[in-house]
Amino acid sequence: MSSSPSPLRSARGSRLALLVVGLCWLAVLFDGLDMFIYGSVLPHLLETRTFGLTADQAGDLGSYATFGMLVGALVAGTIADRIGRKKLMVSCVTLFSLASGVCALADSVTVFGLGRTLAGVGLGGLLPTAISMVSDYAPRGRGAIVIGLLMTAHHAGGILSAYVAKWLIDPVGWRAAFWVCVLPLLFVPVLAKLLPESLGFLVAKGRGEEARALAERYDVEVPAARTGGGDRWTNLANLFRGNEWIQTLLYWVASFGGLLLVYGVATWLPTLMRAEGYELGSALSFVVVFNLGGIVGMLVAGRAADLPHPRLRSGGGTPTGAPRISALWFALTAAGVFLLSIHMDMTVTMIVVFFTGVFLNSAQTMIYATVSIRSDADNRATAVGWTSGMGRFGAVFGPWLGGQLLASGNGDWGFTAFAIAGVSSMVFIGIAALRSSRRTATDSERELVAAH
Repeated sequence: MSSSPSPLRSARGSRLALLVVGLCWLAVLFDGLDMFIYGSVLPHLLETRTFGLTADQAGDLGSYATFGMLVGALVAGTIADRIGRKKLMVSCVTLFSLASGVCALADSVTVFGLGRTLAGVGLGGLLPTAISMVSDYAPRGRGAIVIGLLMTAHHAGGILSAYVAKWLIDPVGWRAAFWVCVLPLLFVPVLAKLLPESLGFLVAKGRGEEARALAERYDVEVPAARTGGGDRWTNLANLFRGNEWIQTLLYWVASFGGLLLVYGVATWLPTLMRAEGYELGSALSFVVVFNLGGIVGMLVAGRAADLPHPRLRSGGGTPTGAPRISALWFALTAAGVFLLSIHMDMTVTMIVVFFTGVFLNSAQTMIYATVSIRSDADNRATAVGWTSGMGRFGAVFGPWLGGQLLASGNGDWGFTAFAIAGVSSMVFIGIAALRSSRRTATDSERELVAAH
């Protein structure tokens, strides 16, 4: 007969979870700042023809960062499942901070592009690793809301990037904005000292002594031992065993369309709004409103995804809520993005931008939440990393597509193209939601039969 944890032990465990989520939140805040800063300074770079920059070249530069994110996400997931979440997070923050210094010192498009590519590697590696880390410490049945809370940091970073650009570009210059993105280096020693390694990772890798020492230090329970994870290729192969390959591919394709949409809009929103006649300050205000919507959307989507499915006897934390919310959110995103192609009153436009931010950003995050919740500790980072990595092909394509459309004088079609991507993701994650719901409901019915 197992004893339930004491209130004191539970309280200390909650404080440990808050410590992990808080540190990861700050790391993702810096991730968002670095990611969005390019889009925030881009209208100025184009207006002043810095480096002789043209719209199609600007799209290419946006794709360099997202290509680096693709590499970072694919490599980081498997590395994190081998060396640990903590070491990789520290490495990623260090890399994208130093890379921003390269951008600040750049004297040509080539050097600037190199800096953005290296920053992308760090940015792409950090996000799936942080998601895996907070998932390991999330209270049971609260996985989606914890991931949603974490991702509010990404949009807080986007808001910060807009204000950094507004405050620094005119008086100091665009390089100062990238120097601000070097400051997270000061956070690296704090992260290295205070962030604990994942208990689930330590147990999964057979490092029981380390897990027990960490658990004793924070007075928390050691997770139950599981079958040890294999190497990185075994973890990847597990995503395709049995019928898992269908769900895996559905998540990958949905992530492709979702990240095409997210990074296409994030890169080009200020520039497209500037092209509509808004001043630079007003165009950057759209970035603030868009990311405020993203923060609200993360919290709403995460809470809704954790609600129990009516057909299941268990409560939250099942992998059925997140994909259903994601599908609905993508449908609403597509409608909002399409409306942005229509010239409207300023107030109405602000409202549309806000609600587009609500639905767009959290729709993609709920894909990550689904993959994370339904994965085991020994291959969670691999599953999330590869879902993110496959989606990064869309993230590479989105900024490039926006640049090509703007350069050819078809900027309005950019919103339409992004809306089509939203519809595509809605279809694929919707199919995944139906398959997951049927399987989970069947498993629950089998449990009821066995219990009786």
